[in-house]
Amino acid sequence: MTETTLTELLGYQLVQVCKAHRNKAESLLSEIGLHAGQEVVLHYLWHEDGRTQSNLVDELCVQPATVTKSLDRLESAGLVRRRADAEDRRVSRVYLTDAGRSLHRQIGNIWLEVEAASFGVLTAEEQETIRRLLQKVLKNLKQ
Repeated sequence: MTETTLTELLGYQLVQVCKAHRNKAESLLSEIGLHAGQEVVLHYLWHEDGRTQSNLVDELCVQPATVTKSLDRLESAGLVRRRADAEDRRVSRVYLTDAGRSLHRQIGNIWLEVEAASFGVLTAEEQETIRRLLQKVLKNLKQ
């Protein structure tokens, strides 16, 4: 086996791409007062308002403390509100406010801008190939 440097490994290169992608998103999201990752919480709520905090933890594949911190910030910004579940007061549900709902289009545009900056150098065929390969790798890692 030949010696491979860390920077030649696909995993290392993927991490570098992810960091650059996140930095681009963070830069654009900060212009509207959000941190990277918070827009994903809002995304899940746009598709199903009133999710439980534990559901968000599962969907985002993060630790409960991460969701709590994100929700604290979003709630302080007036974008979401938390309420105890009517049937089980131990369960906390998260709801969008009007301000949170109003960011949907703006955040969508930011993600389109990040997508173009990240993958605009690739042809449509190359984009489809990388999408397929990334899904294959992700599926393998989740097994």
